[in-house]
Amino acid sequence: MQSGMVLMEEGKDPIVTARTNQSRGFPQRLLQILVGFFLLCVVFSAISMYMVRYSGFQSAVAMARPSFQLCVEKPSNGLEQWIRPPSKLMHNMTDEELFWRATFMPRMKNYPFDRVPKIAFMFLTKGPLPLAPLWERFFNGHEGLYSIYVHSLPSFQDQFPASSVFYRRQVPSQVSEWGKMSMCDAERRLLANALLDISNEWFILLSESCIPLYNFSVIYHYIMKSKYSFMGAFDDPGPFGRGRYNSNMAPEVNITQWRKGSQWFEVNRKLAVYIVEDTKFYPKFSDFCKPSCYVDEHYFPTMLTIQAPNLVANRSITWVDWSRGGAHPATFGRADITEEFLKRVLEGQSCFYNNQPSSVCFLFARKFAPSALDPLLLVAPKYLGY
Repeated sequence: MQSGMVLMEEGKDPIVTARTNQSRGFPQRLLQILVGFFLLCVVFSAISMYMVRYSGFQSAVAMARPSFQLCVEKPSNGLEQWIRPPSKLMHNMTDEELFWRATFMPRMKNYPFDRVPKIAFMFLTKGPLPLAPLWERFFNGHEGLYSIYVHSLPSFQDQFPASSVFYRRQVPSQVSEWGKMSMCDAERRLLANALLDISNEWFILLSESCIPLYNFSVIYHYIMKSKYSFMGAFDDPGPFGRGRYNSNMAPEVNITQWRKGSQWFEVNRKLAVYIVEDTKFYPKFSDFCKPSCYVDEHYFPTMLTIQAPNLVANRSITWVDWSRGGAHPATFGRADITEEFLKRVLEGQSCFYNNQPSSVCFLFARKFAPSALDPLLLVAPKYLGY
């Protein structure tokens, strides 16, 4: 019995001892788990902080990169921005803003870059350019020596292909009416848009019915070497000259300064700026030269005679035929384009060029109907040189 009791007691002792060991080991394992969890949290937190910082840095780099590239691609203070012509002619400037911008003019004669002077061909039209194929042939091979600007009705949309020299050469336009100040506004608008290209040195006003009488090289050198701008400005004592003068234009313009000339002109950059920047004479002509004054025949000739009389040749280099009489010159169609006709236009001329007698007096001619295009294309290589 005693031995059995001992066994029973000894049998109980291992159980009690095991429970005691388990109660002592449990806090150790729990502590290990807690420590492991804590370390895991620390590692996770460190990784999270690193990822946040890295992504933030990448975001900052991504945000900074476009600004840096923009600065590299489009420098804000380089010379290029001042000498590069506008990539697009269409803009949203008002006439006031355009004229202000266009009249920026360098005071130094020498340019700090290789400037190739260009001629701005400015077409004042109502819509299409029916003689465009002839002009395309004229311009071919002379890229970099000319620029083209077209002022038409605002609603007109040209259909020129991308390969054409007239493609997207239309400037922001407004309605212009013959014999009214809106016609002079359109001409000033053309000049102002052309002045935005600092390489344009000469400015020629043309209509859709004009043609060149010589090849590009002859016309380019004739104009570039001229000491004078070409604008008719004569004193007509008759009813269609001084008879249109209004005494309300004094004292800015008196009757002895009143001049008349052709609407179609060729002026250098200096006189183009004079025309665009004018605020002295414009109000007088706008208010007191109304039909039947025909302001486009008097405004520019009178103003330039007053401001720069020694810079004007007092003749136009655009040929027209007034022999048929009437308010408009003769228009020539298909049947008129003959050898005799072209000889009459090109030969028998006499004028002064740079104060010397010359037989080459007209570089352009008008008015030619659309039907004249095909015969002109046929005779141009032989008689016109292009």
